[in-house]
Amino acid sequence: MNGMPWIGTLAQARELAGVEETAPRVARRLRSEGTQAMCILGHDGDWMETPHARGWLVGRGASPQAYATAVQHALGQGHVAADALVVACMRSPQDLPLLSWGEAPPAQPVQASAPRRLDLYAVVDSAARLRLVLEAGVRTVQLRIKTPPAPDAAWQAMLRGEVAQAIADSRDAGAELFVNDHWRLARELGAGGVHLGQEDLLELGDAGRAELQASGMALGVSSHSLWELARARTLSPRYIACGPVWATVTKDMPWLPQGLDNLAWWCRTAGMPVTAIGGILAPAEVEAAASTGVDGVCIVRGLGEEPRRTLPALQAALEAGRHAPPPSWPSWPHPTLPYAGAARARG
Repeated sequence: MNGMPWIGTLAQARELAGVEETAPRVARRLRSEGTQAMCILGHDGDWMETPHARGWLVGRGASPQAYATAVQHALGQGHVAADALVVACMRSPQDLPLLSWGEAPPAQPVQASAPRRLDLYAVVDSAARLRLVLEAGVRTVQLRIKTPPAPDAAWQAMLRGEVAQAIADSRDAGAELFVNDHWRLARELGAGGVHLGQEDLLELGDAGRAELQASGMALGVSSHSLWELARARTLSPRYIACGPVWATVTKDMPWLPQGLDNLAWWCRTAGMPVTAIGGILAPAEVEAAASTGVDGVCIVRGLGEEPRRTLPALQAALEAGRHAPPPSWPSWPHPTLPYAGAARARG
């Protein structure tokens, strides 16, 4: 069974650590002395410190005793400490707390009306490929060009050209484009949207995240766990991606598959549009994902070499899934990280 985090008040934590500091600093001291996971309880929020995530957790409704019992139960279900601390806050399966990105309190999500459904969402690695899926009729696209270990001037020039072309082609087609990772370049060139993983967002720091939000670009955020979902919501993104729904070879990740049950839970709980991603290759998987209530279904390899031929069946599957009678899903999510030997999660 997973190890129980230390749970106590700030006064108790200070006494244990032997320092009169803020909750984050006391937690760092206790971590340095061997306490692997803890939650320092407060009136306006609890400081969570675990191997996978740290930050202010806001929304606990239970007493300290009841909270500790709920944490123990969540650990027994197989959740790692970070997710156990999140799920134990919840008074109902839709009562997700908020988690800060740093030491500033988390922002309350802003419910903005989405201009349209994301529908089929093609993730491509070049402007040429993007043009093909636009010509086939896809109207939500992501340009994902990963940075090599040592990008030189030629690569930077190539990237600039690809992003500029993708922006122009998407605008001409009336499509919604999200540029993966390269958000400052995307902003400079006039892109309307970006997609970032959580490790990238963490590395930006408070100032960088504020700059990103002030840009006005629509933001897509990856999420794979309860703590990542609780954290993503505070940025009021255009959408939150839930994945991997099924096992995927596109990216090397430590996450267990979400399955349709977790995907449906994300849709009920996120409070904003959710997209499904990971292992979605054929119409049957598109239909199944659409049945959970997702706003969009991401296709990485499933459009094949000739998107014009494959798209009609995928579009039909999307509509069939949306009109199917909703299945009965479990009330609570299952774990998404194996506890034993789990690596530090990457967004």
